[in-house]
Amino acid sequence: MDGPKILLQFGGRSLLERHIAALHANGVEDISITIGHEGDSIRHEIERLGLTSRIRFVENPRYREGSLVSLWAQRDLLSSGAPVVLMDGDVLYGAAMIGRLLAAAPENTLLVDREIEPGDEPVKICFRGDVIVDFRKKPEHAHDWHGESVGFFRFSPDMARALGERTDWYVGQGITTVEYEEAIRDLILAEPGRFGVADISDLPWTEIDFDVDVTRARQEILPQLER
Repeated sequence: MDGPKILLQFGGRSLLERHIAALHANGVEDISITIGHEGDSIRHEIERLGLTSRIRFVENPRYREGSLVSLWAQRDLLSSGAPVVLMDGDVLYGAAMIGRLLAAAPENTLLVDREIEPGDEPVKICFRGDVIVDFRKKPEHAHDWHGESVGFFRFSPDMARALGERTDWYVGQGITTVEYEEAIRDLILAEPGRFGVADISDLPWTEIDFDVDVTRARQEILPQLER
């Protein structure tokens, strides 16, 4: 795969265009994108879509470090006093998934797919009963079952602020090669009762990590979305 994954085309539209359309379809208009590697190509796509005045960009010059630094770059937004939806860019899905995230009852919501792919690559949401007890690719805590995280989250204003503060702590300690999920994990383990999930196991989606994922997305997931 060449270039940013978010610019891959599926059904004649880039993942970026699809993200924005899904958010707009669910009434989300305030969109901020972290850019670093090949940031100009992402800006050009927004210009092509005629959305320059509607999208904000936050530069992350340290994009070669862990994804936690990309989230840290958005700390001002996280501390803005508004609820926040956090999303990975490399996911193909339908607008219904955003609707389910926004409509979920928990104060702070993760999306979980119970039909998890085997192996260490998926980030796992681990449960004991209905309580989240771990959130990692390689969990440490005993649990009854686990599902796969989609990489989409909804945070209340105060939890979003706490997340920004936690990323700030990591960067202040010089711990910058970890993924952003570590900061979320810390908050979950500190206050598990404030987090819950929305089950999206019935919805078509896939994360795009490798060439085989692109093939699966085009041959299996896209036809389901287009139906």
